[in-house]
Amino acid sequence: MSDLSKWTPSDMLEPVRRFLDGDLTMAPSIKIEQFQEGTTLVVRAEVPGIEPERDVDVSVSEGMLNIAVQREEKSEHKSKTGYRSEFRYGSSMRSIALPAGVKEQDITATYKDGVLEVRAPAPVVAPTETTTKIRIDRS
Repeated sequence: MSDLSKWTPSDMLEPVRRFLDGDLTMAPSIKIEQFQEGTTLVVRAEVPGIEPERDVDVSVSEGMLNIAVQREEKSEHKSKTGYRSEFRYGSSMRSIALPAGVKEQDITATYKDGVLEVRAPAPVVAPTETTTKIRIDRS
């Protein structure tokens, strides 16, 4: 049996933090919010602590917006009683259906303060034609 008196409070909370971060799930997922702003689909993904140029891939395939994130995290804990180093790796992906008519070249992505924002403007749809009733003649 291990001696818990040698553990610091942060050591005991580490497994809980990792669980809440999604590190113990089988398929970690990216937390997103998605909404319409006029005719533009806006998707915001929570991806803190990454380098977007290196760790994020935003692509479009078959009418779907795909966001893939590769994460590598290193942490070191030094104390009087020992040393612990952790390396955590993982990848996550989310796919979101794009509105009809979105052109790939019009989609933009920005990263600020741990949030990736993707904007996909859809073309303005012309109003549908009015319905014309056809008279039926008896024969």
